Amino acid sequence: MMEGNFITIFIDWLLSFDTKVLILAASAIGAGLAMIAGIGPGIGQGYAAGKGAEATSINPKSSKDATMVMLLGAGIAETSGILSLVIALILLFGNPIINQTGHKLILAASAIGAGFAMIGGIGPGIGQGYAAGKGAEGVGRRPKQKPGILKTMILGQAVAQTTGIYALIVALILMFANPLINLM
Repeated sequence: MMEGNFITIFIDWLLSFDTKVLILAASAIGAGLAMIAGIGPGIGQGYAAGKGAEATSINPKSSKDATMVMLLGAGIAETSGILSLVIALILLFGNPIINQTGHKLILAASAIGAGFAMIGGIGPGIGQGYAAGKGAEGVGRRPKQKPGILKTMILGQAVAQTTGIYALIVALILMFANPLINLM
């Protein structure tokens, strides 16, 4: 019984705020949540760099090729972090939710939800970095196979990015074409 009372009191307290204040506060939270996705690219790029260094130590003659594959792959692994940054910047500087009409709790939750959605970029960042690391490692071991390794790595990274793109689409829908507003 106490839980129900607390939740009711908390929601009443939230709803006591001006709509714009509530949406801006929720947008700040959403922007911060979106940036959590940077964890994935950080891990992935660190792995790729480590494998690039390992490849260079195994075969110093292939260091230029291994480094090129590592840098290209690590750059691709950063895409989910960039998508998350875009959502955070929209929430902070070009927030379309402010101009929408509807229940303020749904609007505020949509701003937070857009940020939460972008956490889906953690997986692609790690996966793409793993592919980049293995690509650099493969080129270090077999430099003559670089074209095939590079093609396979990039194709695998493109497939791995799909969940990050899904997260972006959900975040954009919540901000620009929110179907929840019309359900009230």
